[in-house]
Amino acid sequence: MTLDLHPLDDALALEPAGAHRYTGRTTPAYWNMVGPFGGATAAVLLQAVLQHPDRLGEPLSLTVNYAGAVAQGPFTVQATPVRTNRSTQHWTLSIVQPGADGEWVTTTTGTAVTAARRETWSLADTPMPTAPGPDTLEPLAKGLGVAWLDRYDLRPVAGALPQRWDGNGDSSLSQLWMRDAPARPLDFCALAALADVFFPRVWLRRAHRVPAGTVSLTVYFHAGREQLAATGTGFLLGQARAQEFRNGFFDQTAQLWNDAGTMLASSHQIVYYKE
Repeated sequence: MTLDLHPLDDALALEPAGAHRYTGRTTPAYWNMVGPFGGATAAVLLQAVLQHPDRLGEPLSLTVNYAGAVAQGPFTVQATPVRTNRSTQHWTLSIVQPGADGEWVTTTTGTAVTAARRETWSLADTPMPTAPGPDTLEPLAKGLGVAWLDRYDLRPVAGALPQRWDGNGDSSLSQLWMRDAPARPLDFCALAALADVFFPRVWLRRAHRVPAGTVSLTVYFHAGREQLAATGTGFLLGQARAQEFRNGFFDQTAQLWNDAGTMLASSHQIVYYKE
């Protein structure tokens, strides 16, 4: 990585490798426990769409299915536009790598929709919660055991990690200010990754740390390029909560607003937890 290249841009570096195909590689900056941070993987898939010469419009939705951990090293991304309409374009996505036996293994699948947005009647029906400003809050400590957390400036407002892991949690709601570290102008890839920074809701609701991992994540992009540019390097306020925990899986719904109160994205994911 060159010294002036942001760690996220380094992780997003893709090279064309034939029709609808790109090559990339993992980077240690976004490493999680057994593979890359899921938000970084989502951002890589979206980057392939954004780089594609046939793309129509801007991201509207992105769904990522984590079939298995991406192994350290090179990988291939396939981003294929399967149908283009007047206003929307539909994509299938995947990440593949050679396995230990040399055979290709699919680690990640997904879909995306891009759209040509047009000015119409619009309404914000979920206002940003009232919260103290990020400058009044202490950032989450660095060096918590996984590299990717150090790539973000996270400032909890409510629902931080439990102080006592005693099984007596009473809510799954978290609110926190967030942005890239070092600060980086917001774009669609960074927004997709930020939608996945929340720790597992089961940890908070139970105050009990159990193994957990995202199975499928969908991000809905409500903002266009101009609103992202206006946000710049500012903090986003993120809110996440679960709706149901049952038989080894729970969901998480989340919203992200900029400091002007504009909702930029919302997301939903289903997460596995192990008993």
